[in-house]
Amino acid sequence: MESEDLMVRLLNIVTPLHTATKRDYMGRMNDDKIGCSLKAREYEADYWDGDRRFGYGGYKYDGRWKAVAEQMIATYQLKPDAKILDVGCGKAHLLYELQQLLPNAELVGFDISKHGMATAPEPVRPKLMSHRAQDAYPWGDKHFDLVISLGCLHNLRIFELKTALAEIERVGKRGYVMLESYRNEQELFNLQCWALTCESFFDTAEWIWLYKHFGFTGDHEFIYFE
Repeated sequence: MESEDLMVRLLNIVTPLHTATKRDYMGRMNDDKIGCSLKAREYEADYWDGDRRFGYGGYKYDGRWKAVAEQMIATYQLKPDAKILDVGCGKAHLLYELQQLLPNAELVGFDISKHGMATAPEPVRPKLMSHRAQDAYPWGDKHFDLVISLGCLHNLRIFELKTALAEIERVGKRGYVMLESYRNEQELFNLQCWALTCESFFDTAEWIWLYKHFGFTGDHEFIYFE
């Protein structure tokens, strides 16, 4: 039987950042949603730093991820030389904060966005590489102490999720995945209005079933569009 600190947990690490932002759901749905979605799915400059209708509307470093990094270190009792992988790291602001707090750690992040990685904080750029979450990862079994993925896996189709979750499970001693979900019809509607890149629309029970079905035993968190 697993000890309590190794049991799968539903965490609340990113939700406070997510809920701090106000969103106009109907405004996005009525603003050429298909065209904006196609542009967003390029995951390049327009998505990160273009108009808000295409994505983030300007994703600048502002230090907001420091609290998340601190909480992750505490939650997983990460040592100074911890090995950490970020799947779908984007602009790598979280990895940058982890680097500041754990300067001797082995940090790696990968993403498909050239613009995202090119505009990451300069000190962390050498730790980034181009790779897809749904492709086999170039590391051995249990190489990392922790593998994290924030806001990435819902952008995959179900057969791609199988590979991504299996690889996160394989290369990490511990895992943490955060993605978009819903608990009721209102949150589903809001998610469908807001999401530009989401491929997998599943409620929380469905995600948990998928985790078990695909053999992912890490921790998880869901963000909702209330």
